[in-house]
This record gives sequence, C-alpha cells and structure tokens, in this order.
Amino acid sequence: MNLYEPAYRLMDYMETGGAVMVPLALDSLVLWVLIIDRLLFFRRLSWKNMELEAAVAHIRENRMPDPERYRGVVSMLVAQFISRRTGTANLDRLILEETVTRVRHVIRAYLSLLGVLAAIAPLLGLLGTVLGMITTFDVLALYGTGNARAMAGGISEALITTQTGLMIAIPGLYMKSLLDRQASQLGQKVSVAGFYIRRHLWNGECS
Repeated sequence: MNLYEPAYRLMDYMETGGAVMVPLALDSLVLWVLIIDRLLFFRRLSWKNMELEAAVAHIRENRMPDPERYRGVVSMLVAQFISRRTGTANLDRLILEETVTRVRHVIRAYLSLLGVLAAIAPLLGLLGTVLGMITTFDVLALYGTGNARAMAGGISEALITTQTGLMIAIPGLYMKSLLDRQASQLGQKVSVAGFYIRRHLWNGECS
C-alpha cells in the first residue's frame, strides 16, 4: 500500500466536499485540541489529591503544598487560598469562598465553547448540503439531465458535507457530556473542601 494513499484520499475527500470542508476541518481541529486539553487537565486534577486534614494542616501552617506530592484539585484550592490570604479571619473566609468559585470556574473553562463547536458542525454540514444542491440545480438549469458528471459533483458535495458535520458533532457532543460529568465531580470536591476548611476557619482553628 502506498504510504501517501491516505493523504491523497483525504485531499480528494476535502476537494469533493467543497469550500465548506475548510471550516469543518478547522472546527474539528479546535474541538479535539480542546477535548484533549481538558482530558489531560482533569486527569491531572484527579491525581495525587490532598486529604482534607492535610489541606487544613497546610493552611494552619501557611505552607504551600509540595507539587511533587500533591497535584489534585484540593491542592490547587489550598495553594490559591494561601497565596491570597490576609491573616484576618473574617476577610479570609470571604477570600476562601471567592477562591472556591474561581477554581470551579477554571475547571469548567472551555466546556461551553466545546458545546458550541460541536453544535456548529452539523450546521456547517447543512450549509454544504444547500450549496451542493444549488450546484446541482444550476447544472440542471444549464444542461438539463444531460451532464450526469456535473450533477453527481453537486450531490456528492451535499452528501459529504452532511456526513462530515455529523461525524464531527456526534463524538464531540459525547465528549462534551463526559467532560461535563468530570467537571461536576471535581467541582463537588472543591465545594466539599471549601466547606471543610471554612468550618475550621469559623471555629478558629485556622487563623
């Protein structure tokens, strides 16, 4: 098998699909770059998580977590809180609440964009379908049914763009749903950690 044959087939596929294939390819590229980035980010936040007792101990001692030992989402919360705390209990409680909100926002970053990119793909495919059918009708207007090759080109453009849009959207929406669930789980861990730490701050165990 020729090593260049898959590349030639891809180029022919893109050319047959028409101009809409370029934005579809860009949409797919950005979509999967973001998906891979979020998967790696969530995996990193799920590893080497800090126990809540250790989180309180670090805050009490004003000691930043060791990145070699702790890399999870609780460690991120503790590190950001320690870097911003003032030493005043009332103000620190507010800072902790704001830090919890900030970390939850970081966790959910780009997820809305993933949904938009996945939803755009079938719409671009539909645009390609319309353009392909317009091409077909133009051929019919000029040549009637006598130019089967030109008619087939327009129909191919319509079908390929529709197929490509669905091929991008279906796995994209599935991955969006999967990442939403992971983000919710991590966000819940942050909220639980914030509540645990805040309880100790209210009790005066951490100043």
